[in-house]
Amino acid sequence: MIADAALTTRGLAPTGQGRVLLIACGALAREILALKAANGWDHLDLQCLPAILHNHPHKIVDAVRAAVEKHRDSYDRLFVVYADCGTGGLLKVACAEMGVDMVPGPHCYAFYEGNAAFAERDEITAFYLTDFLVRQFDAFVWEPLGLDRHPDLREMYFGNYEKVVYQAQTDDPALTQKARAHADRLGLGFERRFTGYGDLMTALAAL
Repeated sequence: MIADAALTTRGLAPTGQGRVLLIACGALAREILALKAANGWDHLDLQCLPAILHNHPHKIVDAVRAAVEKHRDSYDRLFVVYADCGTGGLLKVACAEMGVDMVPGPHCYAFYEGNAAFAERDEITAFYLTDFLVRQFDAFVWEPLGLDRHPDLREMYFGNYEKVVYQAQTDDPALTQKARAHADRLGLGFERRFTGYGDLMTALAAL
């Protein structure tokens, strides 16, 4: 089992096996590897960039560019498993310039639920968690926002939110309980939606 802490700070190196390299966010590593194993997609290899880039989207484009440059000549095809992810459209532009395709959508919350379904909900007062973010809540939310040191800031950050929506990729009661506890810490309502892998599976299957 890949440690979440390693995926957060270091990512995951490719194995060098397969014809297609997926360049992905570390927060998607377990899900991609599970889909790869379940479907026998041995033609796919995986490199994950550090998941903590989730908190620094201005660094994503350069990191993806560097990975493409490094591995372009070693595979028949490269595919970027990031959505826009806060880059303001710059990642899409970069991928077009480099001649590589990427997962469509604004962010992983949208493609897990299905981009069309997510857009139709138009939930501006929901704070989203995935399986990975439930497990790494402190590292990605609580500590970066300083709530471990200044819990009084909670209202300033989350006062306009109404609920936490846990998009569950797996049916794990322990993760659901942990997600509910995170919602309680934020003083928000809680909703669990079993999304599975959503459009992520569709995009990878097309490869």
